[in-house]
Amino acid sequence: MKLGFLGTGIMGMPMVLRLLANGHTVTVWNRTPSKLAPVLEHGARAAATPAEVASAAEIVLMSLLDTRAVEESVFGAKGIAAAPSEGKVLVDHASIRPDATREFAARLKRENGMEWVDAPVSGRVPGPEGGGALAIMAGGNATTIERVRPILAAYGTNITHMGPVGAGQTTKLCNQIIVGTTIAIVAEAVRLAESAGVDAGLLPNALAGGQADSRPLQTWTPRMVSGWTERLAAANLFVKDIGTALDVARETGTPLPVSEQVLALYSALDARGEGELDPAAIVNLYPRPKARRT
Repeated sequence: MKLGFLGTGIMGMPMVLRLLANGHTVTVWNRTPSKLAPVLEHGARAAATPAEVASAAEIVLMSLLDTRAVEESVFGAKGIAAAPSEGKVLVDHASIRPDATREFAARLKRENGMEWVDAPVSGRVPGPEGGGALAIMAGGNATTIERVRPILAAYGTNITHMGPVGAGQTTKLCNQIIVGTTIAIVAEAVRLAESAGVDAGLLPNALAGGQADSRPLQTWTPRMVSGWTERLAAANLFVKDIGTALDVARETGTPLPVSEQVLALYSALDARGEGELDPAAIVNLYPRPKARRT
């Protein structure tokens, strides 16, 4: 198919490479044009504006940073909304506010006739030669989601229709409070093990297959113990996402006391100037154990 893609960053670039590997024609745009180089080398076509992407594609996908970036790319000067797109679909992989998603979807439909699917993701994008690996939680019209499902399957194994527009974003907030809380608890377990003289690096193997096992345990424990060379995400993303989850909780009268405490932890890390570090950095909030006397 003729596809468009906005945002070729940490998540977007491998997504585009997977789409190209599946034989699609992909027209791409990025706010920083130099970041397009890796996908242009594999056959993607560059566009000067988001509107140009929408004109060249049947389905446009986005992997942008936040609500503001999405709004500017869709409704700003020469944004997607400027291109007549009746019958086309916009798929948003960004994690943004559910209420903003519903507002944007209705506005885009009015302005250029384009359908909106909110499809935030969880996991890591597979390499160009791999199959789908992401969990994709989608909100929107059921018929529209079935239309884009074969496209999303290039990098998504688990694609679930969660309900109308905005439901995908709400599901992602549930994902983020579970992941963010688990990482914070893993940090406590790591420090407890170390303080008690236990090799915390053995925790993932010791707990594998048991009730305490999880992907966050397996992923972030080694990084908390030994450090990391490549950041998997930014810790302050949990400040944004858990903060949004708490906003939704207040609107719906839902108490989230644990999430409030976890948000305070990530906010404290951000206040220390470590918010841009890998989420494993949350372990730095807990004092390192003093050397034990022999």
